Order: sequence, then C-alpha cells, then structure tokens
Amino acid sequence: MEPEFKVLSMMELRSSPGDILDRVYKNGEAFIIERNGQQKACLVPITYFAPNIPKNRINDELDALQKSGEEPTLRISGERELEIIFKENIKDIEITIKIILPHGYPNVAPRVYVSPINVDTPHRWQNGTLCIFGNGINWNPGKHNAVYVLELTRKWLSHYKNWSETGQWQSK
Repeated sequence: MEPEFKVLSMMELRSSPGDILDRVYKNGEAFIIERNGQQKACLVPITYFAPNIPKNRINDELDALQKSGEEPTLRISGERELEIIFKENIKDIEITIKIILPHGYPNVAPRVYVSPINVDTPHRWQNGTLCIFGNGINWNPGKHNAVYVLELTRKWLSHYKNWSETGQWQSK
C-alpha cells in the first residue's frame, strides 16, 4: 500500500521532531520534507521497508541461530518479508536454503525454499515450498523457531539426497 504523503517544512520538523516521529511511528503518517521550497527527503514508518514481525522476535531468532553456530545471510524481500539464507553442500552442489519469515510471524508459519533441486522433487507444495510442517499443524509459534525450521530442512535435504540417488523418499 502506497503511503499518503503530507508536505512538512524543515522548520516544522525542527520545531517538534519528537512529535513528528511519533506521528510517523504511531499513526503511520508519511511526510515529504521541504527546505527552501524544494523536496529534500521523506519520512515514512519503518513498516514500509521491514517485515511486520515483533522486533524482539526477530532478535530472538537471530540470537538462537548464532548460539547454534549458524551464520546466515539476511535480506528483506520485495514483499518486506525477512529472508534467512543458508548455504549447504550436497554431492558437491551448493544448495541455498531460504527460510522466509512472513508478515505475522510467528503466528504464521515460515516458508522454506531450497535451490537448485530437481523440478519433480516430491514433498513440496505446489508453490515450491518444502513440505516440512505437514499442512501447518506441526508449527507451534510458542515452541518453534528458525533453528527448528533449519533442522527440519536439513532432514528434508537428507531425504532429498537419498531420493536423488535411489528414487525412494525415506519417510523417517
């Protein structure tokens, strides 16, 4: 959704920066800052660029990954979702694991993609995400986190490796 911008002079911003910032943060207002009659910058809520996930939850996720020795790359997608990216090697092929924490996470289960993989790989949903939670029943926002998702993904990759070698998907 595009913000509706209001014009704000530099003088108004200088006179009450805290009030303006509160309006942006609390009310979702967006401003174009003008100085000497020229548009210089804009002020928008962080939610226009960052995922709608509680900041403390993101910090907890990243701390848990770091404590487990993981060093992922982080990215904000075009949909403003947090992407946590890992590199793995299977049979000398570098595999990218992308865990996406969607808006509403942790109440909405993360999505996981791996690439490159065979097009006909089983145990994936129609949109290409891995089927690691069943139909979502196995995701518990109070107990599970990105470390848990990464563990399930690595188990899935183990099954994938076996499937690519034997044509059989291990169920356990």
